[in-house]
Amino acid sequence: MARKNTTDVDFSVAEKIRALYELQKIDSQIDEINKVKGALPDEVKELEDTIEGLNTRKTNIQSAIDNLKAEIKLKKRTIEEAKKLIESYSKQSDNVRNNRELVTLEEEIEFQKLEIVHAEKNITSATNEIEFKKTALADVETAIVEKKKDLDVKLGELNNIDVDTEPVIKELSEKALEKSKMIDDRLLGAYNRIRSKVRNGLAVVTIQRDACSGCFNRIPSQRQADIRQSKRIIVCEYCGRILAPDDEQIEQE
Repeated sequence: MARKNTTDVDFSVAEKIRALYELQKIDSQIDEINKVKGALPDEVKELEDTIEGLNTRKTNIQSAIDNLKAEIKLKKRTIEEAKKLIESYSKQSDNVRNNRELVTLEEEIEFQKLEIVHAEKNITSATNEIEFKKTALADVETAIVEKKKDLDVKLGELNNIDVDTEPVIKELSEKALEKSKMIDDRLLGAYNRIRSKVRNGLAVVTIQRDACSGCFNRIPSQRQADIRQSKRIIVCEYCGRILAPDDEQIEQE
């Protein structure tokens, strides 16, 4: 929860323990309400991450297609230039002065023909690769559409729950803030750390049947008496939770 506002009021240890106990009850109510959401927040996050990944893949595929198209364009230019050279060399061969010049021109013509064959193979390969990637791109785009539909449904469900529970959550959060103002920062920080570590979110527990109601380990009689006097903060030596007097005593106080 949010940190408390600074206050100049100096509350007693007993008042702080009572405030912690009340804060725990409020936070537990909020936890119960949030349970209604179930796995929806995680499912929404997972879908959002999946869509982000698909969009990245889509961008990469499109970039690869663009590069292949640029390669095809370059190879076509190579073919055009080779054809022009072949035409030029052919004309020059009609005016050769000796056999050596003719052989040289024929070799150049043969080389350009090989360049054309090589470029055409590259064009064919790139064209086939483009078709393959277009299929992959279509699959990714379809997947994105489907995942977005799923996300819209999950967000709708989550939004409905938020709309229904928002007034209650807001009221409880305001009460929690008021209680937190009675607790110093160090103690409030310890409370929040304990809540984050225990599965059920119970950082403050009471004594029930002479035992910690958090871990159910027995608490010695003298320690129980100290807890009920509320003169200092006492934590369970087994589970580390903050121990408070039982409900009946707190209500009587």
